[in-house]
Amino acid sequence: MNFDTIIDRRNTYCDKWDYLEHYYGEKDMLGLWVADMDFAVPEVVNQAIKKRTQHPIYGYTETDESYYDAMIEWYRKRQDYPIEREWISYAPGVIPAICFLISAFTEEGDKIIIQEPVYHPFKNSILNNDRVPLINELIFDGEQYRMDLDSLEAQIDEKTKMMLLCSPHNPVGRVWTREELTAVGELCMRHNILLVSDEIHGDIVYSGHKHIPFATLSEEFADHCVVCNAPNKTFNIAGLQGGNVIIRNPEIREKYRKFVSRFHLAEFTPFSMTAHQTAYRYGEEWLEQLLVYLEENIRFTSEYIKAHLPCVKMIQPEATYMVWLDFNGTGLSAEEINDRLIKKAKVAFNDGGMFGRSGAGFQRMNVACPREIIEMALHRVADAFIDCAAPLSSRYRNNTGSEG
Repeated sequence: MNFDTIIDRRNTYCDKWDYLEHYYGEKDMLGLWVADMDFAVPEVVNQAIKKRTQHPIYGYTETDESYYDAMIEWYRKRQDYPIEREWISYAPGVIPAICFLISAFTEEGDKIIIQEPVYHPFKNSILNNDRVPLINELIFDGEQYRMDLDSLEAQIDEKTKMMLLCSPHNPVGRVWTREELTAVGELCMRHNILLVSDEIHGDIVYSGHKHIPFATLSEEFADHCVVCNAPNKTFNIAGLQGGNVIIRNPEIREKYRKFVSRFHLAEFTPFSMTAHQTAYRYGEEWLEQLLVYLEENIRFTSEYIKAHLPCVKMIQPEATYMVWLDFNGTGLSAEEINDRLIKKAKVAFNDGGMFGRSGAGFQRMNVACPREIIEMALHRVADAFIDCAAPLSSRYRNNTGSEG
């Protein structure tokens, strides 16, 4: 697989590239923000969709048993997660599933735990459904993040009904250990809190780390949780929609399905069905090569920042293709950091503040793109922060063409 190929995504209604000026107010920007990849999907998926388009009718589509077989085998093999057919429900995506779960299992005014800085739709989903986010900030020691469960337990009251767990964590890149997840599970059991685990990044995990699906920790935990996953991030097919909601407890499962049935949203499209099934069944070799390339992108980014942006620190990700960058060493305010990145560097990252108060001064960078784009973006950033950066080497200047 040649992940170095630059594919022009402009004029495809692409969030990341076609709407940069709308969101950032500047032209000629490099987009390293939205959490999808600038890589072609596995060719086997592309060919399967092309074959499906040859039939000229795109009607209502059932979830075939072959989909369930492929999905169950994928998670058994890749994540040691044994799933039974009856546990699986469809959702249009992980965030829609979370919104359904919030509405089905909590009441207006109830509190829902999130661990900031965290994927911003968590908080938005809570607020948009008239619930209250209970914010338990992660502890950052300057190198890595960990949970603050002692503080969390002190925050919990009788109105606390649910916890949204981001596992692996976006944006800080943690793969939670068995000990950390067990502590979370025990806390939720003590307080009768339903744990909803967003595991959409569970396949993008790097050397030395292993994603542990929450439901595999114990039978007791499995009966008191909901796991949401999908192949969308893994195979770069998020735009096709679709996801899995895995609920072992039959009472919780029936309540979820009854709620979702109100909206008649329980069907794949012809193309999402084709893509998801094909990716699960035939996409493993593509993923293995992707992980090698992403890990090298992360290494490259880390080395570049250390050499040319000493005022910026990269938090080493254990998972996801999003890199969490600490710009607080620049001595600039969050607004000044954004201003330089947008207006001077013409680079679109995600402002860390969108992930919560503790994200101020950080930026989220998407490294799921050809390395040449990363190099070009980092060169622009280094130039924009030249007053606190070491001089750029000629190698980086020469390799960015007109950017020099």
